[in-house]
Amino acid sequence: MSRFPSAAHLASWAGLSPGNDQSAGKRRGGRTNDGNRWLKRVLNQCAWAAARKKDSYFAAQHRRIAARRGVKRATMAVAHSLLCVCWELLTHKQCYQDMGHDYFDRMNQDRAKRHLVGRLEKLGYTVRLEKKDAA
Repeated sequence: MSRFPSAAHLASWAGLSPGNDQSAGKRRGGRTNDGNRWLKRVLNQCAWAAARKKDSYFAAQHRRIAARRGVKRATMAVAHSLLCVCWELLTHKQCYQDMGHDYFDRMNQDRAKRHLVGRLEKLGYTVRLEKKDAA
């Protein structure tokens, strides 16, 4: 891994870095570069499998991105994340610990609360929130 100074360099070499096509303030759709086609294909398959694993961070990430951008783009984003995690683990000689399927909800609890209350109100319910006792 010493050949790649950062995870971004490895992702670029593998062809998994996000495309960025900008000119004069206009953002056009960017494509990923060609990169290493064998590694890119394997990581794509791993991303599909990781997206289908229940209660995992990568499945939550895939669902979150797919809702906004589409399934294929979400799969490539998860493949990019997998490669970056692999680089970190191999570089720092650590074991992988999954952050969990509720990582994004724990990261921003106020946003999750507003979103869920808003959904219930759209269904016609009146919502009153009370703090649960820490027992």
